[in-house]
Amino acid sequence: MYFGVVLSPCYGTVEKISIKGTERIYEWETLFSIKTEEGKVELVQTSVSGEIESLEVQQGDYVIPGMVLAYIKEDLFVTGSD
Repeated sequence: MYFGVVLSPCYGTVEKISIKGTERIYEWETLFSIKTEEGKVELVQTSVSGEIESLEVQQGDYVIPGMVLAYIKEDLFVTGSD
């Protein structure tokens, strides 16, 4: 089993969590919205699909770059086409 990690790209406050624990997610789906200290909204996506193993933050939490937002149990099969 392989676990992916979703990290915060910036300093700011978690404005919205678009996923629930143990929910299935897909590549490039928006998982979190973070309002930066400058007032911009950063959308956090991931390049993997699988199931949410755990959420490490809640709405309203302050985050810093590199902070773990969630762990994902990745699918082990490759999707796509030739």
